[in-house]
Amino acid sequence: MRASIPLLVALVSVVAASSGAAASRDRIAPSITQVWVRNGDSRYAGDDRLLTTITPNADGFRDRAVVSFRLSEPATVRLAVRQSKPIEKYVFVTTAVLPRGRNTMVWEPGSETEPRTYLVSLRATDRAGNTKYVLPGRPAQRRKAPVVRVQEVDASFQRESYEVGRLAVLRIATDAPELTLQVFRVGLEPRLRLPRGAMAGVPVTTPVLIRGRPRSAPFTVRMSIGDWPSALYFAKLTADDGRVGYAPFVVPPRRLGEHDVAVVLPTKTWQAYNWYDADGNGYGDTWYSGAELPVPLGRPYLDHGVPPYFRYYDSPFLRWVARRPDGADYLSQRDLTNAPTGAALARAYNLIVFPGHHEYVTGREYDLVERYRDLGGNLMFLSANNFFRRIVHRGPNIVRKEPWRHLGRPEAALVGVQYRANDRGQRRGAYVVRDQSSAPWFFAGTKLTPGATFGDYGIEIDAKSAASPPGTTVLAEIPNLFGPGISAQMTYYETAGGAKVFAAGAFTLAGRAFGVPEGQLLANLWARLSLA
Repeated sequence: MRASIPLLVALVSVVAASSGAAASRDRIAPSITQVWVRNGDSRYAGDDRLLTTITPNADGFRDRAVVSFRLSEPATVRLAVRQSKPIEKYVFVTTAVLPRGRNTMVWEPGSETEPRTYLVSLRATDRAGNTKYVLPGRPAQRRKAPVVRVQEVDASFQRESYEVGRLAVLRIATDAPELTLQVFRVGLEPRLRLPRGAMAGVPVTTPVLIRGRPRSAPFTVRMSIGDWPSALYFAKLTADDGRVGYAPFVVPPRRLGEHDVAVVLPTKTWQAYNWYDADGNGYGDTWYSGAELPVPLGRPYLDHGVPPYFRYYDSPFLRWVARRPDGADYLSQRDLTNAPTGAALARAYNLIVFPGHHEYVTGREYDLVERYRDLGGNLMFLSANNFFRRIVHRGPNIVRKEPWRHLGRPEAALVGVQYRANDRGQRRGAYVVRDQSSAPWFFAGTKLTPGATFGDYGIEIDAKSAASPPGTTVLAEIPNLFGPGISAQMTYYETAGGAKVFAAGAFTLAGRAFGVPEGQLLANLWARLSLA
């Protein structure tokens, strides 16, 4: 028996060496074929082999995504689920050792999962270490890997604005068997600390119950616009399980000039920054996702239907204006563009205010506002990066074109300053008062003197350029915010025709409407520029 031990060891060594040699010779990665994704129940309209819609609300209906595929050999498979921009992150990763043939892996997210589309990737590794991937394509490409749409209550009006007495068309996509619809007016609500993805207002209609609608396809609701004052409104849709969706729209005045001031909301720029993925390829339908594609109008907004950055950029100013005794007309970009002429605007309004991020404008909008200014109309720009790029309409979409300055019409010639830089809020700073004597009325009641500081601003900044109108004065600036010589500048100028134009130069004076001293500065601007 003792003599056989060396022989046994030798045999084991030979077998081990043979297995290692066989493994080292294996250079073929396992194939992953026949990939599809389902939700375990009926499809939603638009779902296909690589797209499924789920609603993880624990009701037992469309609560999970089931990914199926065929392996050519046994392998360790990693399934990963991630969300794309604007915040890229993995939300689920699981690994399993699976046999050759047809296999399934499941993602069953919680009810707190953000409603949006998610990209699914697969990685299979065999015992020899060979690896095969199934990965999503680029934003401009068709789906190459599974995509899961987490649906809540996706709702949107099909136009930016609706006049009093018109029928508004509201498109809704949800699998909720019952919904409650109620319309609210923005501005008169008390000051609230809203969570992300929420809107507040005062109700203008009673709740209406919607039931008996399809659970597997979008549907439309037609709603009559009541005799409501011009303002921003929204429809709030609440599902029986608590899920909520919002759909904002503007009600313009019955005629231009019901008030001396018009507030123009950046409705097309809202859509340009809207990351909602209508085509289901896993990427938001925005130029900022990495593809220069047309941006669809009439989509729901990603965060439960709330326009991008609304609670920071727009909501405070709308509440501030609503509390003024003189009030204002509210226009969408569509309403402004539909004005007959710049002269008609000049007859209607002493002041036009652009409170938000008004970056994208059509040629007609630019022409109208420029003509309005040339005829003595006053302008107020309360954010930064305004009138920067030209857009054109292509069917139901908008297409981004060149910056206006590349077309010989630099925005500084209208606004007084033009876009300089953006660091997405990494550096912020206080304005330093530079020139008080040129506009003492602006600083009245604030106790601000030359060299005094106020606020905390940044994100995107503007500065004067050679195209700024003669006499453009820097009232305050945030010096060297983005590096030596890269400063944000708050400016004011007047024209020979009597126009008065103010520009904040950074994000965002409108968002600080109730701040000190910003509230007083805004009141001073309003009093000065709203006069004929």
